[in-house]
Amino acid sequence: MRLKIIRLIISFGFLAVSAGLVYVQFLHGEYYYSLSKNNRIRVVPIEGKRGKIFDKNNVVLADNRLSFDVVLIPQELKNKEELFSYLAEVLKYDREKLLKDFNKKKLAPFMPVALAEDVPKEAAIVLEENKFRFPGLSIEANARRYYPFRQVDAHLLGYVGKISRSKITQLKDYGYAVQNIIGYSGIEEFYDSFLKGEDGGLQVEVNNRGEQVRVLGIRDSLSGQDITLTVDNRIQAMAYELLAGRSGAIVVMDLATDAILGLVSSPSFDPNDFVENKSAVSSYFTDSLAPLLNRVIGGQYPPGSTFKVMLALAALENKKIEPQTTFICPGYYQLGRRQFRCSHSHGAQNLTEGIGHSCNVYFFNTGLKTGPELMAQYARMFALGGFTNIDLPHEKPGFIPDPSQRKARRQGWYNGDTLNFSIGQGEVLATPIQLVTMMAMVANNGRKIHPHILQSISSESMESAVDQAQVVNVSQESLEIVQTGLRAAVGDYSGTAHLLDIANLTVLGKTGTAQTSGGRDSHAWFVGYCPDAKTKIAFCVFLEFGGSSYYACQVAQSLLLRMMQEKIL
Repeated sequence: MRLKIIRLIISFGFLAVSAGLVYVQFLHGEYYYSLSKNNRIRVVPIEGKRGKIFDKNNVVLADNRLSFDVVLIPQELKNKEELFSYLAEVLKYDREKLLKDFNKKKLAPFMPVALAEDVPKEAAIVLEENKFRFPGLSIEANARRYYPFRQVDAHLLGYVGKISRSKITQLKDYGYAVQNIIGYSGIEEFYDSFLKGEDGGLQVEVNNRGEQVRVLGIRDSLSGQDITLTVDNRIQAMAYELLAGRSGAIVVMDLATDAILGLVSSPSFDPNDFVENKSAVSSYFTDSLAPLLNRVIGGQYPPGSTFKVMLALAALENKKIEPQTTFICPGYYQLGRRQFRCSHSHGAQNLTEGIGHSCNVYFFNTGLKTGPELMAQYARMFALGGFTNIDLPHEKPGFIPDPSQRKARRQGWYNGDTLNFSIGQGEVLATPIQLVTMMAMVANNGRKIHPHILQSISSESMESAVDQAQVVNVSQESLEIVQTGLRAAVGDYSGTAHLLDIANLTVLGKTGTAQTSGGRDSHAWFVGYCPDAKTKIAFCVFLEFGGSSYYACQVAQSLLLRMMQEKIL
């Protein structure tokens, strides 16, 4: 009886084993074969070089330099103790740290480990000459991003770094993989899909211990496409130098093509640090001066009196005032018990004088006649309170208030709000790129402006023809009246920007001194254009907490004179 039971158990055991073999071999044979094959064959990626970035004159702004990495192949290492002692001596690294880094980076016996990146050329030569003593040690030459002008073009170009976890989730369907180098901010980010090289790789066969048996195939990596920008690096260098030691921004635009010729934000940073000196990077993120902020497109500030250009157009177009309409400026406007100040007691002012002298009282009266709804409407028509859609990431929209927004929040709108709105204070926020776009529209008689930085990709032009038919609904008469006031601000001896009355150069524009909170100095603005220059430009100078607009005019004057010396204007 006991023997029968044992036989039954053995029989059932054989049946179970046979059933398992049938299940594995016949029913799911292809599945397990595929798994074993995938486990046997591995891919070692080889990343392609990034494309270069040039300015309009073919000056290289972003390049790739040769660097040397110390690479170890774990399965080939023989005497690790001696090897790591030797590496620590040549590289002047701590031996224990090298071992710790090696164990941390090692993924598989056949996968190369980049133990030390971008080592000095002298050390690389010594290691290359002695690698015969240490199987598994090699020196690899790689391309690393390099920015020859460092801080000058930092906000324009951005920087590169290894792809983050959040980015890989977003971009894995577009050919991006872990450890890829991608662009962050600036042109590097916006045009990353063009600049990024096409990855190649080695297909290797491994054994059951994960060790390489043989190379099955290789696919060469491909370099990314080169990009040429519309900017002139001479203007970049001038603007960077003029903003040294200040917080602010300068942007210059070609009036004929809407192309950006210069775009500099200050303070700046060295994008090479994200490649060469990563220990310095954390200070950029914690610096109270925000050096990583591109103030041209991401800094939102009260525009101050530069906003009066929009109010003048809204009032003229809607017959709220005429060019000869006169208001008396005693140096303040009385609203109930509160006084709203003007910079001077200007006396009787018409519109041209009001713009030229930047008389607050003139525009307080004009704003109350026009109303906040029309002011908001015309501001948005002329690129304020929205995106200009410049080809850079992380642009901010600014803000244009109006009573309907307050109503939605169950708040009221009062005459004091209208007075602040009239002179670009209160809740109004604008970016330098918006204000230069606004001024370019005025200069081009209402034509819609599409600021852009890209000129060509791999020598194929990407600049589209300017659509002269795209204009806002503003009369030529109103625009010419406002243009007369903008010329008075510079050309008249008493104009707020008379400093910019430069020989052999016609300049029109508007100053702005925007009050700030917390007892800090005002923001200083000048935004203008040169309609008769060799290269017709619109431009904006902004000094954050820079004090009077006089200082913005000083910077603008120096910029224009240098551009004339370089025969750009």
